[in-house]
Amino acid sequence: MTSSHPEHMSIAEHLGRTARLWRRVADSELAPLGLSYPRWSALWMLRRLGDGISQSELAQALEIELGSLMRTLKHLETQGLITRRCSPEDKRTRTVHVTDSGCELMTRIEARVLRVRKHLLAGIDAEDFDALERVLVTINQNAMDYTATTKDD
Repeated sequence: MTSSHPEHMSIAEHLGRTARLWRRVADSELAPLGLSYPRWSALWMLRRLGDGISQSELAQALEIELGSLMRTLKHLETQGLITRRCSPEDKRTRTVHVTDSGCELMTRIEARVLRVRKHLLAGIDAEDFDALERVLVTINQNAMDYTATTKDD
């Protein structure tokens, strides 16, 4: 019989639990700004990728379905944080742009996200952090390689 205590979890369970807890902490920090995880993560990714990317590129970067992103973008648009426009190159493609209000909010989001990150990574020395990052990158790459090779099966 397995225990529900964290010390008895597999690495996959640890990764999943850590991601859920990190998300929960970040959500609680960002909820006062009127943002849920889908909203702030979309804004965060948009900031990382650059203003004016297509909705489909943003969905791909977030690793979510376009339909899910559309609901999130509608909420962000209603909040006045983004606008969507037809692409000048292809009228079927809509691009996403952060408004001035969205940019101002991103500064507040960044401060809160960095505070969460600092708190959650407290007590982890640089060498351990670097090792963890290398391991996670390797696991991610192995997973992508595995899914690419098993698509043909």
